[in-house]
Amino acid sequence: MANFCELSGKGPISGHSVSHSNVKTKRKFLPNLQKKSFYIPEIGRYIELKVCTQVIRTINKKGIYVYLKELEKKGEISLGF
Repeated sequence: MANFCELSGKGPISGHSVSHSNVKTKRKFLPNLQKKSFYIPEIGRYIELKVCTQVIRTINKKGIYVYLKELEKKGEISLGF
């Protein structure tokens, strides 16, 4: 489960490294993952997640509880609390 965002599912993709002489070699583009602890006041506890920076920005905008509820409504995650 390394290199995958726990909420969005974003993971590594493959592509080419292109040199000055236009020689292409395979490489991986890894997502920008951060281990972050979030406090959920509605349930009164902390959760630690490994998420990409795009999800952190969305959580800062909407709030963690609202974002988790949206993911649960889509059926992408199930909340156990």
